[in-house]
Amino acid sequence: MAKNQINTETIQTFSETEVAALAKRLEDDEYNTPFDGLDDWHLLRAVAIHRPELVRPYLHLIDQEPFDED
Repeated sequence: MAKNQINTETIQTFSETEVAALAKRLEDDEYNTPFDGLDDWHLLRAVAIHRPELVRPYLHLIDQEPFDED
């Protein structure tokens, strides 16, 4: 998949294996640039929205806890 090409058609083709590989990259956090990791994070969030059954084991990677900036 080309970078920045997240769309519902692409997401519908994702398999459990591909989501597991995506999650592993995020867990390992060994990206060349912070933007590469951010791209994967956005992709995992998009999959979670459209195919939540694939992402349930990896919700800890996309959950954000609210915080108070004060």
